[in-house]
Amino acid sequence: MDPIKALTQDRTVDLNTAPYAITALRVALGIMFLAHSVYLKAMVFTLPGTAQFFESLGLPGFSAYLVFAVEAIAGVLLILGYKTRLVALATVPVLLGATWAHVPAGWLFSAQGGGWEYPAFLVVAALVQAGLGAGAFALGTAKTNVQPQPVNA
Repeated sequence: MDPIKALTQDRTVDLNTAPYAITALRVALGIMFLAHSVYLKAMVFTLPGTAQFFESLGLPGFSAYLVFAVEAIAGVLLILGYKTRLVALATVPVLLGATWAHVPAGWLFSAQGGGWEYPAFLVVAALVQAGLGAGAFALGTAKTNVQPQPVNA
């Protein structure tokens, strides 16, 4: 049996609201990336300060600028819904790096230095977004903007 038909027959997925839920995830991820790049890295810590932090972790300082660029560009593109699957996948290495950087602080992001569970959750959220696509109200291709139609049982 077709997996989409099976999901809709038992109402596991509501095809009328799913595109909007996908959009909510996409926009929330985009806002999060902008908050962590433009606000946190550029305005609060400054890019040179972020580079120093990266160096304290044993990473090259210039990689802070690359991470900033990936996060800022991904944030904008996710909010707009442009190339959503590709953009979400492109953020996974950055999020895995953030998870690695926060492992020494332990569990709970509220701990000093932040914990690893928040960036680990964001890895999962980015992978889910990549699997789902853009949802509704996206500037992506016409194919990504197609609204699913209920399957006739």
